[in-house]
Amino acid sequence: MNPNPQFGRDVSYSRNVFLPITNLCRNCCFYCGFRRDSNDGAWFMSPEEVLELAEQAKAAGCSEALLTLGERPEVHAEARGKLEEFGYENTVDYLKSLCERTLELGLLPHTNAGLLSERELRHLRRFNASMGLMLECAAELPVHRNSPGKNPKLRLEVIEVAGKLRIPFTTGLLIGVGESPEDRAHSLLAIRELHERYDHIQEVIIQPFVPKPNTPMANCPRPSTKELLATVAMARSLMPQMNIQVPPNLLGHNGGVIQRGGYGFKKAVKAVLLAGANDFGGISSLTPDFINPEDPWPSVAELRAAIERAGFVPRERLPIYPRYARDERFMSREVRKRVLQLVDEDGYRAG
Repeated sequence: MNPNPQFGRDVSYSRNVFLPITNLCRNCCFYCGFRRDSNDGAWFMSPEEVLELAEQAKAAGCSEALLTLGERPEVHAEARGKLEEFGYENTVDYLKSLCERTLELGLLPHTNAGLLSERELRHLRRFNASMGLMLECAAELPVHRNSPGKNPKLRLEVIEVAGKLRIPFTTGLLIGVGESPEDRAHSLLAIRELHERYDHIQEVIIQPFVPKPNTPMANCPRPSTKELLATVAMARSLMPQMNIQVPPNLLGHNGGVIQRGGYGFKKAVKAVLLAGANDFGGISSLTPDFINPEDPWPSVAELRAAIERAGFVPRERLPIYPRYARDERFMSREVRKRVLQLVDEDGYRAG
């Protein structure tokens, strides 16, 4: 039985380049291994570094440029110094320039920059095919005690403003960080309510926690296979028309959560598809997952083979999902021009 009849047998993914603009961040989440302090391995990518990777990605056939960074890095003097060196007053102006230049190269930017104001979202919309902000959890959790940007009310407000601006948007849950099953249900319902009002949420990610060394949660266990599959099934039940994504590198490939539960990668792919997932997000042959570097992405060939073995049809998409790629209300003129060059008649990646 197909758990996702509205999508047929199609299961999507995208090919991307991960551009970790900076790991300086104002938040101090108990589980985060990405964030660094100025004197402890921090970086801030220059325009030349970003564009060099973007050019490699274009040559490699990628369509998505994933720009990820710590929230409000300007709280750190090092970030302010770098921005001044690059000729920008603030991070959002810098991001806008990077997105514009990346779009000119032929890639579609997708930016995750944490909490942003309406003005900042509007500023970035022009050169982004889509944007994202993980809700993580609609309940306040101890793991976010030192993270002002993880206030769930503020994050829901950003997701709502994105809806008002018609930005194709990615959000989702981080599971296994102290939340209850009821918290997960409440979080999914909050996301559903915003999507019902604005019709802009293109995917909901169910992301399992992965312990990182030298963090307060280094010795905490990953969520179980049962928890992950149950949360995917809950998301599908509550949002039958939504794209539900699980990151494939956290699925049992090279030690991920489901493999630890006794599944191999191909069986893990089948398990999450039968639970209700229909997307595996962006994967890269050029760059690691800088958030979870200990869990490499599978290759495109590995992922496609696993999807086919499960009885589904792999479809490469753009960072803007097929439905929104056919709706010009959700794209600026600049983005629309590039999307039309990359998309097929069904809204997936052409070629």
